[in-house]
Amino acid sequence: MDIIAEGQGKLVGYRDPDETRRWNLENKSRKLEDKRMSAREAVCQFVNSGDFIASGGFGHVRVSMAIVYELIRQQKQGLTMAGKTAVHDIDLLVASGCVDKVEAAYSFGHELRGLSSASRRAVQTGKCKVLSEISNAGYQWRFLAGMMGIPFIPSRILLGTDTFRKSSAKTVRCPFTKKTLTLIPSCNPDVGIIHVHRCDKYGNAQIDGALIEDFELSRASRRLLVTTEEIVPNSRIRREPWRTSIPFYYVDAVVEAPYGAHPCQMPLQYFFDEEHISEWLNLSKNDYGVKKYLDKYVYSVETLDQYLKLIGGQRKLKRLQRIEKAVGRNLVA
Repeated sequence: MDIIAEGQGKLVGYRDPDETRRWNLENKSRKLEDKRMSAREAVCQFVNSGDFIASGGFGHVRVSMAIVYELIRQQKQGLTMAGKTAVHDIDLLVASGCVDKVEAAYSFGHELRGLSSASRRAVQTGKCKVLSEISNAGYQWRFLAGMMGIPFIPSRILLGTDTFRKSSAKTVRCPFTKKTLTLIPSCNPDVGIIHVHRCDKYGNAQIDGALIEDFELSRASRRLLVTTEEIVPNSRIRREPWRTSIPFYYVDAVVEAPYGAHPCQMPLQYFFDEEHISEWLNLSKNDYGVKKYLDKYVYSVETLDQYLKLIGGQRKLKRLQRIEKAVGRNLVA
């Protein structure tokens, strides 16, 4: 194929598909093994400083904050992150100094709540580098190619945009139609991090509601950490196998983490904690506030249970549950 143009962005998260296939054969077991462990153990064992990581969910929805807090607590350094609808998670990871490089699709904002003061400040001062840009669809395609074991996905997205110029994609002349196409490079993160509704001890995970790109991300990631609202018996998983969106052989760690997405939303279970998100947004307007927040909610606690007591305990969590149920009823009505 004739290459017409190349984006200026740095290619990150790319691996030769054949090398990735060999790595998976050597390092991924097909045995039904008990993979339960704590968030501390999962991060210590499977995340290395300098890794390329990707967080599941979408925006402030179904994000594994339990792992985010543990990454900060263990002070993993030099991480590059897939900034695909990454908001609260990437903001804290950049502000804490764990993530210092990003490929941005949707980053550095908190949606309707405003911009991310801390991570934007880090980018503006050079503490965090935006290596390249892409669209949300582009990331879906990158993970899809990584899942399929192919080097790229042909597409029509990004054509004629400044996003293409800042991306690592290429445009080529299609050998069949002679028209211009974009080649979206594959992506195989070192570590994928996904929060789910339920999972058995082997890693068979079920998600209620939209999967977003977690179907592809789970299969593209070399190491996959799954946090779950509850660990259920394998017999329950087997009763409804069609609901299992992530099978066990992709998963490296299963961490039971009830309310592990807080302060983000867990669909059908609990709503956004707007008070807590606002507290972060107000404090993170300066570096002193960032330190104050992290000292209070991350470094001063060792477990998720301690954190949940600190943010308001069962009284706060029950209220978030009631709000989520009320929102669900209104949507149905």
